[in-house]
Amino acid sequence: MNLDSLLRAELDALESVHLRRTLRAVDELPPGLLNFAANDYLGLSHHPTLIEAAREATARLGTGAGASRLVTGTNSAVLALEQELAAWKEKAAALVFSSGYAAALGTIPTLAGKGDTVILDKLAHASLIDAARLSGATVRTFPHNDMGRLETLLKKVCSYQTRTLVVTESIFSMDGDAAPLQELVELKERHGAWLMVDEAHATGLYGPTGAGLIAEAGLSPRVEIVMGTLSKALGSVGGYIAGSKELVDWLVNRARSFIYSTALPPGAIAASRAAVQVARGPEGSALRDRLRQNIARFQAGLPATWKALDLPLSAIQPLICGEAATALQLAAALREKGFFIPAIRYPTVPRNSARLRVTLSAAHADNDIDALNNALATR
Repeated sequence: MNLDSLLRAELDALESVHLRRTLRAVDELPPGLLNFAANDYLGLSHHPTLIEAAREATARLGTGAGASRLVTGTNSAVLALEQELAAWKEKAAALVFSSGYAAALGTIPTLAGKGDTVILDKLAHASLIDAARLSGATVRTFPHNDMGRLETLLKKVCSYQTRTLVVTESIFSMDGDAAPLQELVELKERHGAWLMVDEAHATGLYGPTGAGLIAEAGLSPRVEIVMGTLSKALGSVGGYIAGSKELVDWLVNRARSFIYSTALPPGAIAASRAAVQVARGPEGSALRDRLRQNIARFQAGLPATWKALDLPLSAIQPLICGEAATALQLAAALREKGFFIPAIRYPTVPRNSARLRVTLSAAHADNDIDALNNALATR
């Protein structure tokens, strides 16, 4: 069959069930359209300190790194960023990747392979699932945050496996709820497993210095592998793994997505380092306070229909619609009223749980949030 004909038929099938996606140029959005879809939780992507750091580094070092770090060497700014990330995460070392996805794909297959087992929360990010499958290890999942089922799996697997890796997010990307980290740590220790936690949606937002949910819970020494991104609350781009020096050395030697990828450009590294410094300092604390106020304001002003959803106390507020068509209609109606909140559909979320994923930022003004609540009330 002709390739284009086959693909056209498959795209038409997606269209028929409201699951076809299209790319949208954000600079074509009407002026004044309020963005409640970005993961820029602290508003740092437009922070003057980050912009100036990126501008200065780009002017001095150029727009690209030229090759992978093992080919052209590592700029001292990257090493400084990794040292700051490690200290922030209360780990001995850290390694920066080109993205969070690359960090997952580079890490899990280096730690588990044929004969081993990777156990994931059912709602873990696609990058974690893909990495587990790529590893060649046996992959098992447990129902979301179901510690009883996880323990059952651990009892069975750890009785005959030498390597078992448990993988979860700390704050889940589509539901905004938190993993029971204390129970996870206790279970993996009881059964001799390792634990990998993705802090993509917690970094910058939790704990006294914004280090994340692991640090807030006082569990940093007990989590072997901490993953995160530079592209959400830190307002830049890239991903990282933090852990022991041995772990980072092993990744440098074996993580294919690190070895064979061009390093991040100097501007992104400089912006990321500036973001870490802002997030760890007094301004970061003030921004986290502002974000918490915005979350409370949004939830307090929600129409009763949405309040019944028992929304999490996080920057991610999932307004579940059910059918994809319903979510698309609501997203379109809100866009007409000046709000950019795309519908999230299968396979990003389970079938029949399509939603508007409202993300709140410290940069949102009170009247922005009130206006959105009014629009939701009159949809």
